[in-house]
Amino acid sequence: MAGIMTTFGDFDGHRQIVERVWADFGDRRGLVDVVEVSASVSTNRVFRLTLDDASRVFAKVSSYGSYFLFAEDHDRIHRCVQLLRGTRYEGLLADVLTKDGRAYTWYDGRIWAVLYREVDYDTTLPAILTVSQIEHFAREIAGFHQACTDVAASIPLTSKSIKSDAIHLLELLESPFAPRNFDLPPEHIGVLWRHTHEFLMRLEAVRYDEWTKIPVLIDWNLGNFSVSTRTSANAGPGPADGTLRLHSRWDYDWFRIEPRVLDFYFLSRVSSKTGDRTQFSYASHTLTEPRFLRFVAAYHEVFPLTEADIAFLPDVYRFFILNYVVREGARFFRPDYCARFRHDAVVRYLPDLERLDVSPLLKVIR
Repeated sequence: MAGIMTTFGDFDGHRQIVERVWADFGDRRGLVDVVEVSASVSTNRVFRLTLDDASRVFAKVSSYGSYFLFAEDHDRIHRCVQLLRGTRYEGLLADVLTKDGRAYTWYDGRIWAVLYREVDYDTTLPAILTVSQIEHFAREIAGFHQACTDVAASIPLTSKSIKSDAIHLLELLESPFAPRNFDLPPEHIGVLWRHTHEFLMRLEAVRYDEWTKIPVLIDWNLGNFSVSTRTSANAGPGPADGTLRLHSRWDYDWFRIEPRVLDFYFLSRVSSKTGDRTQFSYASHTLTEPRFLRFVAAYHEVFPLTEADIAFLPDVYRFFILNYVVREGARFFRPDYCARFRHDAVVRYLPDLERLDVSPLLKVIR
């Protein structure tokens, strides 16, 4: 079936898609209102749907990547939500609406969509955390990673992996059309090829295929989750009085089943002295700030890290730059962001990586 033609700024076209998605889903409640709540940096479109019983759900409409991987990811997300029931993290993740017992996704051959339940929102972390907040947040993330590790064996792996993505990028960079396709000069393509090849060699050296894989969310942007503080007035299970806890999480654009350390670059951004919300930049300095050392130390107390985990952090950062900025950038970021990030990847981010020293992080866990 032919899809409705839409452009990035075409609200009416996307509203028609949302109406078709809701009709296909088959819920008896009527659709009263549709409001766009998309992040301005992304090509994905997110809409808040108000229903005739005053409840709300969210629809994400996308043409980024592959529908088949999109559907696969949301199946795994739904399974993770189900498996976390009965743990302290029950209710944390926004669940996918289901139809006939499966995570529901809509697809017209060109555009696809998913529906999410609304999650309760509490408080956004400040742009710059206190040291105490960093430590509480680290312990909470460690607990969440531990819970995801406990259920990971019951969640099938996904078709994509950091290894398969890097192999795909290497092939793209070897094409004679790579400079045109990435809008970069040949010498920049050579830098990217070298880093991609080195990353794949590292995966072989560390025996990546044997590492424990868990559901990871990667993009811990402060706009993607909320937290709460448990005090004596709050009932229910949770951390000790006065400590920060994860409250709700939505947005799964970069969901994967991978080693837990893939979350750590964005966690370093949350911990950073420069904050995470004021400017879109992907520098590596946040991985070696003293504040992130405090994060790692507190995390390690709850869910111990190995020296291999820490030694892999530069490669986590390198994968983020190579995959999300370079390989996927044109399909995920707006064109203006994509061009700037790809240029910065070659002239700033990857060169900085070669000077990244994780020895202070290794001292923290020894």
